[in-house]
Amino acid sequence: MISERLNASRIVMMLPAVIFFAAFALIPMFVAVYYSGLNWSGVGSASWVGFANWRAMLESGELWHSFWLTIALMFWCWILQSPLGLLIGVFTAGHQRHRAVFGALYFIPLLFSSVAIGVTWSYILSPTFGLMDDLLKSLGIGNGFENWLGNPHIALFVIACIISWQYIPFNALLYQSGVRQIPRSLYEAAMIDGAGPIRTFFSITLPQLKYTITTTTVLILTGTLTYFDLIYVVTNGGPGDATQVLAIDMYKQAFTNLNIGAGSVVAVVLAVFGLVLSILTLKFTGFNKMESQMEGA
Repeated sequence: MISERLNASRIVMMLPAVIFFAAFALIPMFVAVYYSGLNWSGVGSASWVGFANWRAMLESGELWHSFWLTIALMFWCWILQSPLGLLIGVFTAGHQRHRAVFGALYFIPLLFSSVAIGVTWSYILSPTFGLMDDLLKSLGIGNGFENWLGNPHIALFVIACIISWQYIPFNALLYQSGVRQIPRSLYEAAMIDGAGPIRTFFSITLPQLKYTITTTTVLILTGTLTYFDLIYVVTNGGPGDATQVLAIDMYKQAFTNLNIGAGSVVAVVLAVFGLVLSILTLKFTGFNKMESQMEGA
């Protein structure tokens, strides 16, 4: 009798989360799968074409180009955000007053909208009146007319830098919280053994943050799949298609080319790719085993 009540209470408590997940994740996914089989411009009548949209998109080089650009953007965002977020988080985890001030300053970029950040950096990186060229020229670097966003060879990396500038504070906040949960007794023992700051960082801090690193990695990689507004404002997928990641390709297929079916194909690819990426990351890092981080305590 008691076990039945417990099971019933668990179901009741899980029900809101299940309803929310179904309404905003599962149902839209099934709708996108259905739309991917339609020949529809978004207005008027639609006709069912089955796998024709999938065949056309998979055979086209545009989808694969956007796919590899998305992977490249993931790589650059992870390379930029992970180490910098870790270092800033460890630094601001101290309880000194100046570190609290720096922590507040570092967090400011996260408060701005992506559109505002995109517009601001577009002006900063402008080859005609941008502040970046003037700054580098004053330091004796470059000729002062570098087309940061118009060069197809560096445009994606520049986008990754702008995205990282916005989201490094969030990752730093996670690392700061993780560091403050590490038992002080571990650091005290290290000091008694004569370990310096660098040895302490690699022997205590970094191993104790392994699950925080996994969490930030999953957030960075899956979050990269949804970067749209900032890229749309800064480059709109250009120059050419140098920054046309999957999210931009989805928008252009659906709302520029008026091909809802093709856009839905890209949307489904995005969702499946993100799901597989998350599962693989959790599987190979052991995060889903939920071992204790209090090792050695």
